[in-house]
Amino acid sequence: MRLPTVGFLGAGQIGEPMVERLLAAGHRVSLYARRAEVRERLPAARLVADPVDVAASDVVVSCLYDDAQMLDVLPEIVAAMDPSTVLVSHTTGRPGTLDRLAAYAPGGEAAVVDAAFSGTAEAVRAGRLVVYLGGEPEHVARARQVVRAYADPVLTTGGRGSALRVKLLNNLLFAATAQLTLGGVEAGKALGIEESILLDALAVGSGGSTAGRYIAARGGAEAFIATVTRFLRKDLEACADLLAESGVDLSAVLSAARSGPIQVGGPSPSETELLNEDHH
Repeated sequence: MRLPTVGFLGAGQIGEPMVERLLAAGHRVSLYARRAEVRERLPAARLVADPVDVAASDVVVSCLYDDAQMLDVLPEIVAAMDPSTVLVSHTTGRPGTLDRLAAYAPGGEAAVVDAAFSGTAEAVRAGRLVVYLGGEPEHVARARQVVRAYADPVLTTGGRGSALRVKLLNNLLFAATAQLTLGGVEAGKALGIEESILLDALAVGSGGSTAGRYIAARGGAEAFIATVTRFLRKDLEACADLLAESGVDLSAVLSAARSGPIQVGGPSPSETELLNEDHH
């Protein structure tokens, strides 16, 4: 069976190893990358000069930072896609953005699949990224053919937008757990317990969590906070908007997610940060 051709946008810290895995799996990849060093590291990809050129593929994979980037870059691409082409969006953002993008198709309804994920660049390189897929069954099946090059498990969540809803709730709970764990680390220091010792104990204890393991893997609280703050900031904003629109009251969880050592308020990331993005 012929593998789908892939157009790819957003070769940052997560996107670049995705492209590597796609090429290794035998996909023909058309890549738009602004940074020369990325283009040099991916010589096996077909490099294109304009983002819209990736539209001439069976599947277009977008790994952009947020809704604003999606609405800036993707409308022209959606408008140029063949009706059979599927857009797979890895961005953690608002489900309504997907509907806005789908409407740019000449027929008014592009094949768009939200493919929110949980994991790191290391998980991509190992082929163990967790990916959630939401969309029409035939579109999800085509998306699965592509993302399985770097993802396992791949979970189907329902219709378009459902994967983002799952991911936003996941990140809400992750943020709340991380804040509580970091608070425990601070308390441990005050009680004379070294941070690394407490994190090692939590890793095998009933108070441990994925958040705790991430903190330890990043080398401790300070490095973890520096890595996740800008991503949790945007994701919590999107989750709060989703809950408000849906009339769902998770104010206690939102309060826990926003209160603690991770300061989720503040300025937006710079362009340099966005170009080197690492999604979670």
